[in-house]
Amino acid sequence: MSAETLLILAVALLIDRLVGDPDWLWSRVTHPIVLFGKAIAIFDERLNVADLGEGARKVRGVVTIVTLLIASVVLGIVLGRLFDVLGAIGFVLEAIVVAVFLAQKSLADHVVRVASGLRNDGLSGGREAVSMIVGRDPNTLDEPAVCRAAVESLAENFSDGAVAPAFWYALAGLPGLLAYKMLNTADSMIGHKSPRYLHFGWASARLDDLANLPAARLSALLVAAGAYLRIGAKAASATIGVARRDHGLHRSPNSGWPEAAMAGALDLQLAGPRIYGGVKVDEPMIHGDGRPVATVEDIDHAVSVFYSACMVLAVACVVLAVLFLMLGSG
Repeated sequence: MSAETLLILAVALLIDRLVGDPDWLWSRVTHPIVLFGKAIAIFDERLNVADLGEGARKVRGVVTIVTLLIASVVLGIVLGRLFDVLGAIGFVLEAIVVAVFLAQKSLADHVVRVASGLRNDGLSGGREAVSMIVGRDPNTLDEPAVCRAAVESLAENFSDGAVAPAFWYALAGLPGLLAYKMLNTADSMIGHKSPRYLHFGWASARLDDLANLPAARLSALLVAAGAYLRIGAKAASATIGVARRDHGLHRSPNSGWPEAAMAGALDLQLAGPRIYGGVKVDEPMIHGDGRPVATVEDIDHAVSVFYSACMVLAVACVVLAVLFLMLGSG
């Protein structure tokens, strides 16, 4: 971690906040995450064959993710050295590259569309919009469930879409950022517990859990800071309290932290039973003593807290960079 890295990250967060993922660009140029997905798919197609035993699938899954991570690190080193040589231009180019792998504006935009869909087209509009960001069956959701799903998606993805990429870039530069995004993409593609990927994706899923561990806890603190700025000290205190108490109720060892934090910030029940692919999944309610009915206004408040949390992250980068520069000059 260095002052320059932190300043680049702050600029990247600003770029992503203002620009996001513009359709006009990515409709013409292939997004790097799509390329990561194609690389993962090649390994999946060639190594994850049907007649393998469980042990062999695990070994091939380990080989897959280790190979992809090494390639990501090497690419990051090459790009980092190239940007170093380019001086000020390299600073700007690196900030743009980092911004590409962040998901502040795009995440918030998707969630805002759910609120807009409900307001403009009723339940059908909300269901259609929320189906783009969650895996549960939208036709089983009433309006409060649609609102709750949108808030949950925003909270969960705050950690792995914004905080974790920022954390790994701050810690290890472009090699850390690219490796994290490759790992996170692999987890989303092959890390689930279906018969095909239970063993082949085991290593990717476990490593992704480990990589997201620090960012998940940090995201809860950032949500608390956002709640303090937008709602007040009482909401910030509830954010920390609910996150500490209820994070373990979530099926994920990491996603429970930001989701429980957001539940505390909004004083709203989240999670609970839902239906995936026609199968009911019974899960405990996070912040069970909070308000039981989510509304469109809760989506608005969640997005407001989210953006404030992102702002705190960017300001923290600048403050840390200044401190590093002061200590270095001293």
